[in-house]
Amino acid sequence: MAPDFSRYERIVATRSDCILTLTLTAPNPVNAVDGEMHHELSRIFLDAQDDTTSDLIVLTGAGRAFCAGGDTAWFKTHIENPASFRALGPEAKRIITSLLDLEKPILCRLNGAAAGLGATIALMCDVIIASEKAVVGDPHVKVGLVAGDGGAIIWPQLIGFARAKELLMTGEMLTAERALHLGLINHVVAHEQLDNKVAEVADRILANPKWAVRWTKTTANIPLRALAAQLLDAAMAYELLSNSLADRREAVAAFVEKRPPNLTGE
Repeated sequence: MAPDFSRYERIVATRSDCILTLTLTAPNPVNAVDGEMHHELSRIFLDAQDDTTSDLIVLTGAGRAFCAGGDTAWFKTHIENPASFRALGPEAKRIITSLLDLEKPILCRLNGAAAGLGATIALMCDVIIASEKAVVGDPHVKVGLVAGDGGAIIWPQLIGFARAKELLMTGEMLTAERALHLGLINHVVAHEQLDNKVAEVADRILANPKWAVRWTKTTANIPLRALAAQLLDAAMAYELLSNSLADRREAVAAFVEKRPPNLTGE
């Protein structure tokens, strides 16, 4: 039975021949992740794998952003009710494992800002094609959280430990050009050329025998899948712990109030 993509509320699926495009669409201007999107992200890549009519996936965002990480209002509910954050563990693991298990090539059409979990998802795609307007970073630490949902896994693999740890510990956002220079993403083009470049790369991949492509990708992802299995439980446990700290509450409050945080180290 073909997957029913119409049941998704935060992800819109469209088709063009054998290409399935998945567009993140949240009820906020930067596609920030709320509970519903988090839930859907934990299932969409399983459905993409089972979709027999597609051979290549394009992942993108609606509007001016790709995905700006967790929604602030959602953050506040987790601070007020830590059990709700704890309950996200299985979903958070499944987002990463299902994306890395996906056999079909997946291209990220990075149309705008990708932060936190949004950056993790973008960087775990096979080829990342960015608009010159895009920025990418993992500012978990800026809101008092450990980068436990995949950032500490993928960033060091792409750009090495020294650069990755600096960027993860500062929470710095990178321009598309700097991300390209570091080797974090594959291509940067003028915004109006983004669709053309995505189509060009997709066509070059699809011109090759399907199973050779899929199993080459699958083989290349074996070390990433092993690393995710090794690190995810501990990473998410540390993130859960950081959600309970006083500095976490203050960092979120300061972000909402647009002021510097008054951090105490607690």
